[in-house]
Amino acid sequence: MISFLTGTVAGMGDGFALIEVHGVGYRVAMSTSSLAALPREGDEVTVHTHLHVREDEMSLFGFESVAEREAFELLISISGVGPKLALAVLSSLRPDALAEAVARDDAGLIATVPGVGKKTASRIILDLKDRLGVPDRLAGGPSAAPDAIDEARQALLSMGFTAAEIAVAVTGYEGGRDDAQALLRYALRRLGGGV
Repeated sequence: MISFLTGTVAGMGDGFALIEVHGVGYRVAMSTSSLAALPREGDEVTVHTHLHVREDEMSLFGFESVAEREAFELLISISGVGPKLALAVLSSLRPDALAEAVARDDAGLIATVPGVGKKTASRIILDLKDRLGVPDRLAGGPSAAPDAIDEARQALLSMGFTAAEIAVAVTGYEGGRDDAQALLRYALRRLGGGV
């Protein structure tokens, strides 16, 4: 119904932005990454949106890209995943990191999202497996084994990195399949800005 808004950023709060369009202020719930990508107050912005209608309320969700909105819409189509949980997933995992986790059957990564347990993570993978495309970097190339990813992820978590930072850092690794140490070095370089 409302596919996008183009207007000025009128303000931001915890998990939402106010977008003014011709004198009307829209409260738009957004992922943390989409909020971080917004320009300063008073600057013009285009936000891709999804209007979620329930019996007792209408909520507007906003995204920095069409890909993020499409990932949100796929997530809310899954039984047991509502818009708030879908937004939490996209706050922790960018759409490409989510697609990679689904392609690798990495329920452990998805379960690091607050509010998502192993059972819900497995359901997300099962439901999205055939609906999300395999990221280009995974098509035919070598990748780390899930055990190596889990080992590197646990090491990074113990160092104080967030699940979202870790998901971005391990994305695109093309080294040895079982080499957790090499994956850890790769991720640390990316986290330190070296790649």
